[in-house]
Amino acid sequence: MATVKVGVAQSTPVFFDLEATMEKTRLLVAEQAAAGVELLLFPESYFPGYPRGFSFDTIVGSRTDEGRKLWQAYWDCSVAIGDSTCDALAELSTVHDMFLVVGVTEKDIRTTTLYCSMLYFAPQEGLVGVHRKLKPTGSERLIWGEGGASELIILSTKWGRIGGLICWENLMPLARVALYEQGLDIYLAPTADARPTWLPIMQHIAQESRCFVLSANQYFRKSDYPEGRYRDMAQVPEDCCRGGSAIISPLGEVIAGPLWDKEGVLTADLDLDAIVQSRYDFSVSGHYQRPDLFDFKVKG
Repeated sequence: MATVKVGVAQSTPVFFDLEATMEKTRLLVAEQAAAGVELLLFPESYFPGYPRGFSFDTIVGSRTDEGRKLWQAYWDCSVAIGDSTCDALAELSTVHDMFLVVGVTEKDIRTTTLYCSMLYFAPQEGLVGVHRKLKPTGSERLIWGEGGASELIILSTKWGRIGGLICWENLMPLARVALYEQGLDIYLAPTADARPTWLPIMQHIAQESRCFVLSANQYFRKSDYPEGRYRDMAQVPEDCCRGGSAIISPLGEVIAGPLWDKEGVLTADLDLDAIVQSRYDFSVSGHYQRPDLFDFKVKG
């Protein structure tokens, strides 16, 4: 029986402080490596933090100088491919022989565009994949650009094929199909959605994909923001992101979590034979596919 020990990190970033968040990440990864974790997932925009409550002073048809300055502050502490934060995560993966998947706000230096991205780091190889969120949700569209078809990636590992989508991308049926068609064993879903309805969505995806599903969220309070720096906080409750991270079996059963109202790391030893066994009666890209009735194509 093949197994892999996985973890989801429900951690609170040090908002707008890449160095402090990296130091926290180093300690967390070392601790989980000592416990035998081989694959660890971090939440959506863990670096530099999900900007919950921010308006960036934007209303339809109008922006302000202060809003532009705040957006630049967010840009300044975001992660670029190949920068010191990216390199430090790659080194961390190698030092601890752990596959890391980390949610970041990524800055494209060439276009000065921000993306909500998921970075994949493999031991000895470094950065091996980037997925950019296809469709930022609601007012997220003010700050993040859209990813493309080339970033609908699946990666092969020694325990199987891994890939995933970020937050409400997971509600896009055809985006899920694009992953399923490539073959998938462990489905990753970093998120910022801490509502009770998120868990049943993840359970549905587990049953639909017949994959293990890992979902990681931040635990974040209003008091975790740097005091006195940001103006949009009046409407934000103290417990603004309660977490809710979980690990789910290919039959939709919750095997770890959900974790609420605190930081922590959920772990589970995944029996990879359960993936094959779960597909005995349902295989979304196999014997339940019906290609004689349906065509599917990803453009690009």
